[in-house]
Amino acid sequence: MSNKTKARRLAPGPDRDKLAADLKKKYDSGTSIRALAQETGRSYGGVHRLLADAGVTFRSRGGDRRSAES
Repeated sequence: MSNKTKARRLAPGPDRDKLAADLKKKYDSGTSIRALAQETGRSYGGVHRLLADAGVTFRSRGGDRRSAES
């Protein structure tokens, strides 16, 4: 018997749109995709796909790139 869980795919419709809009709001506020994935129990790729469908402009990779001029 396999340990895999069933895929949690959301069919197109109002539930998916609402989740995508909620994730977009949190991502635009600064929450990372990894944090959103952990919070929702979804994969990184699944959250990324929902955000892309919601029209998010993704931040560049690597976090805050402040200079070391302190």
